[in-house]
Amino acid sequence: MSADVSTNVTVRGSDDVTARETAAEGQDAAAVGPDRAVAVVGTGTMGQGIAQVALVAGHPVRLYDSAPGRAAEAVAALTARLDRLVEKGRLDAAAREAAVGRLHAAEDPAELADAALVIEAIVEDLAVKQRLFADLEKIVGDDAVLATNTSSLSVTAIAGGLRLPGRFVGLHFFNPAPLLPLVEVVSGFATDPDVATRAYETVKGWGKTPVRCADTPGFIVNRVARPFYAEALRVFEEGAADPATIDAALRECGGFRMGPFELTDLIGQDVNEAVTRSVWESFYQDPKFTPSLAQRRLVESGRLGRKSGHGWFSYAEGAERPEPRTEAPAEAPKRIVVEGDLGPAEPLVALFEEAGIAVRRKKGDGNIVLPGGGLLMLADGESSFEFFPEEIVYFDLALDYARASRMVLSTGRRTAPETLAEAVGLFQALGKQVSVIGDVPGMIVARTVAMLADLAADAVDRGVATAEDVDTAMRLGVNYPAGPLEWAEKLGPRRVCDLLRALHERYPTGRYGPSQAVARRCAEADEEDSR
Repeated sequence: MSADVSTNVTVRGSDDVTARETAAEGQDAAAVGPDRAVAVVGTGTMGQGIAQVALVAGHPVRLYDSAPGRAAEAVAALTARLDRLVEKGRLDAAAREAAVGRLHAAEDPAELADAALVIEAIVEDLAVKQRLFADLEKIVGDDAVLATNTSSLSVTAIAGGLRLPGRFVGLHFFNPAPLLPLVEVVSGFATDPDVATRAYETVKGWGKTPVRCADTPGFIVNRVARPFYAEALRVFEEGAADPATIDAALRECGGFRMGPFELTDLIGQDVNEAVTRSVWESFYQDPKFTPSLAQRRLVESGRLGRKSGHGWFSYAEGAERPEPRTEAPAEAPKRIVVEGDLGPAEPLVALFEEAGIAVRRKKGDGNIVLPGGGLLMLADGESSFEFFPEEIVYFDLALDYARASRMVLSTGRRTAPETLAEAVGLFQALGKQVSVIGDVPGMIVARTVAMLADLAADAVDRGVATAEDVDTAMRLGVNYPAGPLEWAEKLGPRRVCDLLRALHERYPTGRYGPSQAVARRCAEADEEDSR
């Protein structure tokens, strides 16, 4: 996981990736060949990781650091890494010897003169990076590609003072660089299309999965990923569920690799909060990116996560992780009525029948009628207290209802305990653990997925990246179980738009208002259905 952001704003028509790809068609922008030297400036964890990737790909690699002796230390550390690869059988001894022979610690920037590609991985300070590249431009040839691995600065701004800004590009690797496949290839305002293509083909040749991206706050991953954290924090702030239960919902129901609370503890609460705040400020305080006060207080208290020993959870020796709220066993109903099509939850019908529950179908609006007369409904952005006299129990969206090990329910104070017990027992009959949370619109997974889909569609609509690249970036960069646009397509544009509109009615701040991209897709789907 990379906890990074970019801090500039896209201007459509100037750095529109889709347009640039079209302009670059037919051009021959070959990858930097393995016979050409690659220079890496900065020898921290990221710099060493990038150097290892280029080295194993067959390039001569020059490592440089402004701090005396650091480059030599990095070469020793890289050599040790190669030795471990040999021990694990991932690299043969001859390849290791050849790689070590191509690795050079540069004590002077002049030793980088023959590099065909220079990648910078130094401190995230705009002025420092600008000075570095101004100096490098005097050393390397005019055909050399200059690249920054920045995660929080504008690629356009870094290149702004260069004599040849067209040869400048962002290459955003994810940490650890040797293991994670994704690289965001970021075109700044002045980046030449053939340079971006050359960088793309180069990292692709290194075995990475590159995606093209315009120079915009957060690039792809850290722009689109914000709701994964923000919606969980919002549910927590509303008192609807505790961190352990929210994490379990997104893992065991939503299919995400980690929950947002455990993940931000791993990243560092200070780092994650700074990412969110930077994107929010870069988008001129757009409410869709509003930071969390609860997370700010956590940072102010010094509870930064694993690195400080305490974040949302304690990491002290012997500390027990809080368990998610899980309901006690309840008796399953013997029969239910399914009214209409359940949409994304339709696979539940077969699961109920396999569990021996009699299912009677009739026309309706896509609800499950429990024996006591209560309605079981898929989260739609409304709250159960809004229904009267009906007793409503909402259930959350799941990536795969058959494979989900937990189901999440919500209900209001007017719903009888007997009705809730019937709903709990129904899902327990499928072998699921069941968590009950407060009556919060959109629940947990549904509102998170809808917001991820909204930001992803908006990014595509604004020319930040293609739909395919957005989904690829989110799957590989942050291990999402499905690309947000892929998931939205399965849900259907109307359901995503309706859920967002319902949330917007209940939180009229602009945070949940559907983007024009989502609204347009919804209108197009409606038009198609009417034909």
